[in-house]
Amino acid sequence: MTATAEPEVGRARARKEDARLITGRTRWTDNLTLPGLLHVAFLRSPSAHARITSIDTTAAKARPGVIAVFTGADLADEQGSLPCAWPVTAEQKAPPAPSLAVDTVNFAGEAVAVVIARSKAVAHDALELIDVDYDDLPLVLDLESAVADGADLVHPDLGTNKSAVWIFDSAEAGTGSDVGAAIADAEVLIERTYRQQRLIPAFMEPRSVVVDPTGEQYTMWSSTQIPHILRLMLALTTDTPEHKLRVIAPDVGGGFGGKLQVTPEEVVCLLAAKRLGKPVKWTESRSESLLSAHHGRDQLQKLTLAARRDGTVTGLKVELLADMGAYLRLVTSGVPILGAFMYNAIYKFPAYHFACTNVFTNKTPTDAYRGAGRPEATFAIERLMDELAAELDMDPLEVREKNWITHDEFPFTTVAGMTYDSGNYEAATTRAKELFDYDGLRAEQRERRDRGDTVQLGIGISTFTEMCGLAPSRVLGALSYGAGGWEHAAIRMLPSGKVEVVTGSSAHGQGHETAWSQIVADQLGVPFDSVEVLHGDTQVAAKGMDTYGSRSLTVGAIAVLKAGEKVIAKARRVAAHMMECAEDDLEFAGGQFTVKGTDKSTGIGDIALAVFAAHDLPEGIEPTLDSEATFDPENFSFPHGTHLCATEVDTETGMVKIRKYVCVDDVGKVINPLIVDGQVHGGLAQGLAQALYEEAIHDESGTLTTGTFVDYLVPSAADLPTFITDRTETPSTTNPLGAKGVGEAGTIASTPAVVNAIIDAVRHLGVTDIPMPCTPMRVWSALQAGGAR
Repeated sequence: MTATAEPEVGRARARKEDARLITGRTRWTDNLTLPGLLHVAFLRSPSAHARITSIDTTAAKARPGVIAVFTGADLADEQGSLPCAWPVTAEQKAPPAPSLAVDTVNFAGEAVAVVIARSKAVAHDALELIDVDYDDLPLVLDLESAVADGADLVHPDLGTNKSAVWIFDSAEAGTGSDVGAAIADAEVLIERTYRQQRLIPAFMEPRSVVVDPTGEQYTMWSSTQIPHILRLMLALTTDTPEHKLRVIAPDVGGGFGGKLQVTPEEVVCLLAAKRLGKPVKWTESRSESLLSAHHGRDQLQKLTLAARRDGTVTGLKVELLADMGAYLRLVTSGVPILGAFMYNAIYKFPAYHFACTNVFTNKTPTDAYRGAGRPEATFAIERLMDELAAELDMDPLEVREKNWITHDEFPFTTVAGMTYDSGNYEAATTRAKELFDYDGLRAEQRERRDRGDTVQLGIGISTFTEMCGLAPSRVLGALSYGAGGWEHAAIRMLPSGKVEVVTGSSAHGQGHETAWSQIVADQLGVPFDSVEVLHGDTQVAAKGMDTYGSRSLTVGAIAVLKAGEKVIAKARRVAAHMMECAEDDLEFAGGQFTVKGTDKSTGIGDIALAVFAAHDLPEGIEPTLDSEATFDPENFSFPHGTHLCATEVDTETGMVKIRKYVCVDDVGKVINPLIVDGQVHGGLAQGLAQALYEEAIHDESGTLTTGTFVDYLVPSAADLPTFITDRTETPSTTNPLGAKGVGEAGTIASTPAVVNAIIDAVRHLGVTDIPMPCTPMRVWSALQAGGAR
């Protein structure tokens, strides 16, 4: 019991954060104004690949209100190279990545100069006065052409466009048999090539940076997901002493992986503030964000699935070409590798081979986008399972049920070497079918086909799992990742009985302040409103690994829980002294220490006050209950679920309408159902967007043609269906909360569900694939090619 009438964990509380976020009483980076603040604007290359022959900044420097203009040559000795923290192989090739281009530009949108002025308007006006001459170089834009013999090179000094080749083979790893033999002996072979189109994170709040050099430290405010990592990487990149850097992530309006980065703009703003001794601010425009912030996905997937005639899968071979763009950003090279462990999904493949070639092109660099490698894997395997079902004339659910891990087989070590600790795919699927009316919709589908309806009904399935809670440090070390997967937290008991929770996990919309308060309220027996959660400031939360990979709850909150255990242990010693009993005679519940078998008790708030006074403490006890803890997970967490989608496809126009969408997810123990529902809904929106709407397109000159929201189609609420959501619960066995990640689940599962539904609607008309996004034109064109009338 807690001090409140009902337990907090499991309660659908409205988020504490919403009061300030919704009313605008918040702390976005762009809201900050400091005395003497100067404004920063970047000049970006219109060319995707060119040699810079000259830059004339004379007129810009003479513009009234302009304080300074810097080029890459001006900062060459200070800016270093932007970090890549994930060298996936010892042979990985990585070119220098300057924040401001010095000699050569390698993608359209790369920064070549920066103006610092007294106002934002003056800074942007001065950009037009900078004269840059470019000598165009050969372009590399197509993945397959980039790896062909004799291809033009993005970085000639590297001698190749291949950054790295990473291979996992189950026979070599000892986790399964030889995939070549499985393919040779297969009764059925399904061979497909799918394209994961390039996407843009398109977070609500554009990126923004403020740097103040006027105190004893350099203080940077940034709209970032990773204040702690950013601080370290800035120190290493710019040769700034780490203890002289303070990074603050105030309220951050979404990230989706797009703010998991050390950006050129952060580096340049720090250097400009250093040089000028004045605070500076940069806030990007939306077009600037779409053009130069990193992109996601962009893979070509060549897949081979081997099976028997009864539908049993026997082998899976995956060959990827992954577009890095022009440079390796923070975790660019590792994103497709994360997917390597998930192509086998929930299925018992005996043999598996994965090979990924990371490729440089003259495009905006790619990096993490919601799901980071795992949506790509889930899409591929769920599309393949539908293709296998079609080949065998089986129900797609029947094929999945025949091959998935059953609930009594957990824990289960997969062919990719992952140990899934818990799950129940049968329960989630049964519930999803009930909510969806699977049998009824199949009957309607048959009836529509029989009468030749111009609007056909399709049913799409995605039975998925993912690995999240990134990650055990030893595993990251084995994968050559440059950091650990631990998280840190502290709990401070104030003399008044109030509680401050300090977490290294930095929120950008996930509801940490609410969920962490609920956990601590239950654990310490204090009211929910008596808990304050502090985060996002490297001087307040001195240690942390930040937020990505659905790790906040399953790693960050466990660190909080561990710190709370230490608080209780400290308080127990003091309580025993106060009540003149042995520690073992005390029970703790609802915030009260009670002597067993008596009504003698004292509250944890009273103990906090007594410790503050320190008048009568046990010998050797320091006067504080404050505690901290660092948690390193023993395993990933593996949420799963079943998503079912019904689409109506107009065969005359190609228009797709989602008629019904049901998802039943299993995210283990739920702390706050309202937050979970919000995370699932948001994830579904982004997964559906990839299936139907979004694509970053470069033309033959390497120019991004989808550089505004007029051209890059982000769906609104009006474009999305009503989602029917539910949950099953199989707690994780690898953390004390029993929680699993939820932030990426909707995105990972929904894209194949939607595309499978579209293909299912028109497969009988000769259509077996439609490239994403499945726009009306693409659907209509596929129907014409398939022979539909």
